[in-house]
Amino acid sequence: METGTAARDGAASEPVWTGLPPGLLKMRRLLLVVWLGLLTVLLGTLLNLFAGPAWAAFALLPLGVMAWGWVVLGRNWRSWRYAERADDLLISKGVLWHHETIVPYGRMQLVEVTSGPVERHFGLASVQLHTAAAATDATIPGLDPAEAERLRDRLTELGEARSAGL
Repeated sequence: METGTAARDGAASEPVWTGLPPGLLKMRRLLLVVWLGLLTVLLGTLLNLFAGPAWAAFALLPLGVMAWGWVVLGRNWRSWRYAERADDLLISKGVLWHHETIVPYGRMQLVEVTSGPVERHFGLASVQLHTAAAATDATIPGLDPAEAERLRDRLTELGEARSAGL
């Protein structure tokens, strides 16, 4: 009987993970195709002009890298997630090297929302968390701007409440 209760309590305390929106994957894959596509054309043209048409076939190598990168970007995007818990924020990422960062709300000094020109074009923003220890600074990339602002406001509110109790 106690085992069932402990199992239910353990399941209830599991964090609720939130993944990143698909817009981030779309943006990263588009950048991959644009940059490696341009590299393929430039490399093919230069090799054809200076080394001959047979050497121009080596320009297809970036296309292989593009295909590999397409898969890697998808796996990386799926590995990113975050969870808001009662006392801290969890950020999990990584495929080969898995990283899980735990940022206590009371240790946060600054929470900012940033969005570069490419991110703004795709309607994305990132949340950057700063703590006293530089090693625990964390970023959640590619969020919808409304979600990024909501998360910033919530983390700031929780950080102020937790630090006031110190």
